[in-house]
This record gives sequence, structure tokens and C-alpha cells, in this order.
Amino acid sequence: MLEQTLTQGFAALGLRPDARAAERYRVYYEALERGNAVMNLTAITGEEEVARLHFLDSAALLCVDPMENARVIDVGTGAGFPGLALKIAQPSMKLTLLDSLDKRVAFLRGTCAELGFDDVECVHARAEEQPEGFRESFDCAVSRAVARLNLLCELCLPYVRPGGLFLAMKGPEAEQERREAYVALKTLGGEVERVFPYTIPGTEVTHCVVVIYRPESRHASLAALAIYLHYALRPPPCLTQF
Repeated sequence: MLEQTLTQGFAALGLRPDARAAERYRVYYEALERGNAVMNLTAITGEEEVARLHFLDSAALLCVDPMENARVIDVGTGAGFPGLALKIAQPSMKLTLLDSLDKRVAFLRGTCAELGFDDVECVHARAEEQPEGFRESFDCAVSRAVARLNLLCELCLPYVRPGGLFLAMKGPEAEQERREAYVALKTLGGEVERVFPYTIPGTEVTHCVVVIYRPESRHASLAALAIYLHYALRPPPCLTQF
């Protein structure tokens, strides 16, 4: 069921995943089932639901950017969505998974080892802490965390290098959130390139990817530093997954 759902779903999205993707998604699914028995990883269970609402939903980001050989950070990754699901479909990316809960990070490290991904960095930190060497060092930041877009921009854009992208996964209310994020985007120097809507294959669930470009400008760099200092003094709520 898992493999068939994924094969049909990737075809519907117009994507061709890595040759080992089906095998690795199976390993990931079984790791989620085991992990869910001892900690709260995801409320979505069952092969078909996980394949559609986690794996295919995450992989839809590759319709926006192929991320080939890109350095990617998943901010507030939770059980690894969308980052680890993207890595399985596009293993050439250099992936960092960032989460505030140590148990989840331990789960991700073990799962990456099972998947044979020794190049994935799993980091235990809050999004606003920006571990040393991370600021403005990624080609692309992604997040499926439950937070308004203005907050996500403030937390995620500082990780993106000038000329890079932030891909925010949102529901059908994305256009309203884009308007609410106007001030944060102006402060950080981010620009919304487009809002990419898609329907998860085999469902009637519609999500959107807000594609935000980080221009190459000194102003944006200084603004990112100002946001970092702001949250160092007043941390925002922890990010959670939808």
C-alpha cells in the first residue's frame, strides 16, 4: 500500500524520486511506527495516510525547487517533515534538521542512521538560537511548523544566504498570512516570489508553499541580525508541526 500510494502520488506531482526512495520511505515509515509507540511524533498513522499526508505533502516542495546539491535547513522539523522526506526523494541535498525537543532529535539521528544518511546534521536547538555558523549559510530553509508566516519569516529567513529561498508550507489561508507578514518581510529584506498551491495526490487537501526570496543586500543581513538579537532577549513560542 505504501509503495503503490507513493508511486502514484509522485507521478501525479510530476516528480521522479531517487531510485532507492521507495525502500527508504518504508524504513522511515517503520521507524515512525516504532517511535510513535514511545513518544508523540505524529497523529497521522497508517501506511496510506502517512504516505499521502506526510511523505507526498513534503515532497511537493520539489515542484517549487529541485534542491539538487543544495544546503537545506528544516526549522522546527518535528518528526522530520518536510526535511527528511525531501532528503529521501532528493538525496543529493545537504540537510540539517533543527528541533527544540531532544527526544525527537535522538529519533531523527537513529532514523538517519537506518536510512544510510551519514551526511544529515540533526541539531537540538530552538529556532531563534541560530547555532554558530548557521546564520545566512543555507541555500534554502523549509518549515512546516504551525506558526503564522510573520513569525516564521523572523525565525527562518536569518538562516538563508543572500540569493537563497525560504519555502513556508501553509494551508489555504496563505494569502492572508502573506499580507500579515508584510512588515516582517520588509524588515528582513525578504520578497514573496509567488504562492504555489497544490493538492496532495489522492486527497482533496489543498496546501500552499509561500516562496520567499532573500535578496543579496547588506540591509537584509543587518535586519536578520537585529531579529536574532530581539529574540535572544524575548524568545517566541516553540514551533510545532501541523
